[in-house]
Amino acid sequence: MAPYESESAGRRKATRYVVPVAVVGVAAATIGLVPALADSGNPDLPKISAQQLIEKIAKSDVQQMSGTVKISTDLGLPSLGGMAGGFTPGAGGSSDGKAGSSADPQSKLMELASGTHTLRVAVDGPDRHKLSVLDNAAEYSVIHNGGEVWAYDSASNEAYHAKDAAAAGDRAEKHRKGETPKGVPATPKELADEVLKASGKTTSISVEGTSQVAGRDAYKLLVKPKQAGSTVGGITISVDARTGVPLKFTLTPAGGGKAVVDAGFTKVDFAEPAASTFDFTPPKGTKVTEGDGLKARDKSHAPKDMPKDLPKDMPKELRDAQGGGMKGLKVIGEGWTSIAELKLPGGQGLPTGGSASGDVPPEAQKFMDALGDHVTGKFGSGTVFSTRLVNALVTDDGKVYAGAVTKDALVKAANAAQ
Repeated sequence: MAPYESESAGRRKATRYVVPVAVVGVAAATIGLVPALADSGNPDLPKISAQQLIEKIAKSDVQQMSGTVKISTDLGLPSLGGMAGGFTPGAGGSSDGKAGSSADPQSKLMELASGTHTLRVAVDGPDRHKLSVLDNAAEYSVIHNGGEVWAYDSASNEAYHAKDAAAAGDRAEKHRKGETPKGVPATPKELADEVLKASGKTTSISVEGTSQVAGRDAYKLLVKPKQAGSTVGGITISVDARTGVPLKFTLTPAGGGKAVVDAGFTKVDFAEPAASTFDFTPPKGTKVTEGDGLKARDKSHAPKDMPKDLPKDMPKELRDAQGGGMKGLKVIGEGWTSIAELKLPGGQGLPTGGSASGDVPPEAQKFMDALGDHVTGKFGSGTVFSTRLVNALVTDDGKVYAGAVTKDALVKAANAAQ
């Protein structure tokens, strides 16, 4: 499914098992799941259909696991480094204007959107998780243990702490009762039926052989657009033949070349992690920043004037932008070639570092200039900001057209809107 396609609630929920929801944040969408180890063999496994493999993924009830993940992301962006946090809402400070923490996961994990990284992951049920990013001699960890969330950056000796008590109780209770959200298929077969039904017009789903990932036999599920004009070539998900857990995720661009995202386990263990894995006490001398409760922070960043008819599977970045003053959002087309059209505040194009207001910091302006490509058409003129996956056209009269589509498709959509 494409990021902006409107579907029924059940269909949207079902499709998330096999298709990334938000290509804008594709790296973040893969952190907890998946990852990049070259196949080490093609095991001889029993034949299986796409529907049966989807059912196997849905039936999987693995609650405990740990391992090492290697993730490589190549969106064709300049290196983000420490500048990445500046592009996330609320980064660099709290809602009350106070200085933020270098350990705040909201900005820190954005660095995974470029380059190659090694991660250690551990999961024990719905409320105990640990993710560590290893970087030379430094380590950055996010630990979720019940109602407590800690993030620690060893390089700066800073920690970030937040509460998640209410959410933890709700999740644990629903998990014990085996409840599923309203509108979600109740059985693996129902889920598989919904996924295949939803993919019929715009998406091809098939099983393309087998592989080995982290020493485990796996089936390869291939998801490809049927439509021309998408920048997505295909998505391959390697699924553990025994447990049904996705072990590897590779997203290739339509234009060829290396994968945009290649992420996979190099080591994986489905035994229960030691309880001490999720314990954390700030080292002596650590600067600790207390964050808002997670629910409170989400509400503080939530748009006040969010229209009720926005697609619920729209990437969070665009939903937030709409609430921040970008009016008149529309979705043009369907499937993988869907394009989001919206208006910038004030009916003007993007501000520049040379403008009187000085709205754009020099480092951000340099980043934007590296991506920009001036275009003209019936719509007038504007700039296309390109990555290997997501492209966006910002017109000089303040309209934005964005999607996982080619530059020509964006210009065509802008011309047709006149």
